[in-house]
Amino acid sequence: MRFGAIVALWDRDQAISAAASIGKWGYEAIWTGDHVAFTVPISDPLTQLTYLSALNPKLTYGTCVYLLPLRHPVPVAKMVATADRLMGAGHFIFGVGVGGEFPREYEACGVPIRERGGRATEAIGVLKQLWTGQRVEHRGKYFSFSEIAMQPAPATPGGPPVWVGGRKEAALKRAARCGDGWMPYVITPQRYGEGLDFIAREAERAGRRFERFGTGLLLFCALGPTYEEAHKAATEHLSLRYGMDFSEPARRYCALGRPADVAEKISELIRAGVRDFAIDCVCRFHERDAQMEQFAREVIPLVRL
Repeated sequence: MRFGAIVALWDRDQAISAAASIGKWGYEAIWTGDHVAFTVPISDPLTQLTYLSALNPKLTYGTCVYLLPLRHPVPVAKMVATADRLMGAGHFIFGVGVGGEFPREYEACGVPIRERGGRATEAIGVLKQLWTGQRVEHRGKYFSFSEIAMQPAPATPGGPPVWVGGRKEAALKRAARCGDGWMPYVITPQRYGEGLDFIAREAERAGRRFERFGTGLLLFCALGPTYEEAHKAATEHLSLRYGMDFSEPARRYCALGRPADVAEKISELIRAGVRDFAIDCVCRFHERDAQMEQFAREVIPLVRL
């Protein structure tokens, strides 16, 4: 079981502070989200993680999740291979997803939004071929190129593990057939367990046998003296971020309240199969560091008893 923290950096000073604090507080990983254009400012995830890894090379770093269909997989393969070499073998998890809740970023990137699922699946295959370092030719539905060899290869043999985001059946099939892990968000413990069962059945149908399969979750969290105060803070933050009323989703999917309340929610998710948590403290910006530190100090020990 591993706890990581979601970061969203704006500048160099914040990066230096985050790299020092997150490790000191006891988190083992740093995760970043991804959008080309969003309701709030957001920086490029691969650039953030590579910079952070130079500041604190002992941690694990991951995208949660990178919107793969917005880009052509060949330059993505090059960027990820470079990031993996700079971070060091075994220190990078490449989480990918399809997004779609903000159609304008697909329009801005010149990608038909209805093709995002198919493009993601095909792109994962392209990435894994290129990361072998061998000569590769690809002729697919969405991408086509003549024989090339991408060198140097990633530090991690075969490239970093690709964890697939999403909750719908298409995403679960993608995780089962070409992913190395699953990392959704806004999901209940029951549905998480059902999703893992589905992935196992689908992998068996595809003839895949996993030596290792990551089970992660991006978890929104808000600590407070009462459940209702934590719920109010989470609702305000997430409603602004996603441009919608997040009151009911916050109750359903977030870990809210006192440390014991949050620990109980996490324990339910652990019983459902989650082993990697990317904790996103959803509160007022100036309270975020205090919440992250409190989570590490007061919640994690309760879960690990």
